[in-house]
Amino acid sequence: MKEEYTERLRNLGMQIARYRRKKGMTQMDLAKKAGISRTHMSNIEAAGMNKGISIELLFCIADILEVSVEELLKPF
Repeated sequence: MKEEYTERLRNLGMQIARYRRKKGMTQMDLAKKAGISRTHMSNIEAAGMNKGISIELLFCIADILEVSVEELLKPF
């Protein structure tokens, strides 16, 4: 993973966590609906996580949270 993407990935994880909490969902709730493990969801939201997620998973999470992908990619 390119070093310059670290901040963007951190921001994405923070936005996902923010919108998840607004919906009153736990990481487990969102993970189940997205078809991934809770650990994977935790890694996505983790501030130090430096791994990307697939576009398909990003679309899926946005749909579940009922927000646009653009909202998830906005600076926190």
